[in-house]
Amino acid sequence: MEPFVWDCLSCLLPSLFLLLLSLVLHWLRACCRTGRASMTEEEPPLICKHSALAKYLLRHCGSLARPRPAAWPRGDPHLQTLSALLCGPAGDTVEFTRDNLLLRDGGIVAVDWALETGLGERIGRGRWEGRKEHQSGGKALGCFTSTPPVLLLIPHSWGGASPHLKALCHQAIRQGFYVVVFHPRATAGCPLTTARLTEFGDPADLEQAVTYIHSRHPSSELVAVSEGSGSGILLSYLGECGSSTYLTAAAALSPVLLGQLWFQTAMPAIYRWGALFHRKLQLRRYANSFRGVVDVDRALSSSSLRDFEEALFCSSAQRPEKPPLNSLNNSGQRPRPHNEREVAPSAAWALGERAQPAEDWDSYWERNEPLRDADEVAVPVLCICSRDDPLLPPASTLPIALFQNNPHFFLVLTDKGGHCGFTQRPTGDGGREG
Repeated sequence: MEPFVWDCLSCLLPSLFLLLLSLVLHWLRACCRTGRASMTEEEPPLICKHSALAKYLLRHCGSLARPRPAAWPRGDPHLQTLSALLCGPAGDTVEFTRDNLLLRDGGIVAVDWALETGLGERIGRGRWEGRKEHQSGGKALGCFTSTPPVLLLIPHSWGGASPHLKALCHQAIRQGFYVVVFHPRATAGCPLTTARLTEFGDPADLEQAVTYIHSRHPSSELVAVSEGSGSGILLSYLGECGSSTYLTAAAALSPVLLGQLWFQTAMPAIYRWGALFHRKLQLRRYANSFRGVVDVDRALSSSSLRDFEEALFCSSAQRPEKPPLNSLNNSGQRPRPHNEREVAPSAAWALGERAQPAEDWDSYWERNEPLRDADEVAVPVLCICSRDDPLLPPASTLPIALFQNNPHFFLVLTDKGGHCGFTQRPTGDGGREG
């Protein structure tokens, strides 16, 4: 047996040596990056056009002017990304009460109002007794004013409340916000009443949801934050509504700024298959409802996000079912092709150009690219991106000119952060800043 053992060791030793060498090199690179960061820490990562608001952000927002990214291994981009997508804080204290909002075309979206239970008991009565509903004419404890601001959260395009989003809810409630989460059609358990899903950059449903939320709190300031691919409808909404929006400011965490490029850029397999699995699970739930509208089998067998999106929303990717040449209906007319949508006049008016599928992939993005109406945006928009984001295209593809020339767009570009991670080094009191 001894020769066999030595043979195994002789085979494993080179691999172990290479593994040890790679760890040492990774540590050395991390040290070099830390040294370079310390030498250039005076240079803020904020990219924008010079303005009074930009100076204010740099002066009063320390995390923007002097970021403190976590060191390796907590600062590893994949670890930060998976932590934001899968791992939440110990003890889930955020609960939601749901409003199902009926849309103009008969569809339904969900708006979930966040509530946090037992917060006062956990942090101590001496510090803060928890958030309470304010009485008329009074001021609620833990709120900025008697009319607290409203924070609208928009999750990833595949829907659902990720641990990262719940952490945002937790922090916003502690700071005195009313918090509401927007869920597109057929996501997060939202019932499907029409054979239609939300296109990537279609802001029509969000616009109606914003109007509803404003009607619930007409005296409150309304701000929005999107995570990841949820930025598609937020940026589209801001561009289409312009100065008529009820939002006073917005932020996009790890946003998809160039939608077509994102769908056409390959991402690591573990993330691609995870996103595809989630979206296919939603489609499979309503497969019978969509078979007369799209090629469901093609969508379910797709191996990339582009193929899935194209199968759902582009007529060029949908399989036509042609009727026999001599086939006529009772009125003497040729039947409508099976995959052509029949939309009621009222619904067609509500949907506009999206009442029918896009002709092809390029025309789909002509009407859905998130920044297509960027010049019409009339409120400040803060985008936070990381150079090591494993889910987005390389940072070199970012539209830097937009942030340098448009006074409403601000970009924070960090070296570390992953996708919606941005783990920070612990502060002096042991806290954690995300």
